[in-house]
Amino acid sequence: MENCPICAAAGEEVLWSNAKMRVIAVHDEANAPAFCRVVWQEHIAEMTDLAPAERGELMDTVWRLESAMRQVLRPAKINLASLGNVVPHLHWHVIARFADDACFPAPIWAAARRDAEPALPEGWTRQVAALLAADAGTS
Repeated sequence: MENCPICAAAGEEVLWSNAKMRVIAVHDEANAPAFCRVVWQEHIAEMTDLAPAERGELMDTVWRLESAMRQVLRPAKINLASLGNVVPHLHWHVIARFADDACFPAPIWAAARRDAEPALPEGWTRQVAALLAADAGTS
């Protein structure tokens, strides 16, 4: 769709993709250093715009990403969110949260409670990408 920043995305760090969706690392959220999105390729707004089988595929990818991030990052919590109020293009936020992150336990979009930069494993996005690729053949 014209003027959709998700449809026209460039320069993304794609961790995994297929014809229907892609998983990207998000590096522009200061309060969330371990943030990914699962993005449906076609410009649609709601989960119910998908066929039931496609909904299952999308959610399976969200859960595979959550599992990979938990394995690599060992966070205190993973937040899952599908908002789309600003950009009505179907996507899920998958955000690793740490007890010492800037906003914890509040949402990452809340005011920061502290200056913080949780230590992340070196090359965490490559590790998550490898787990997603390995798991893609078994799901």
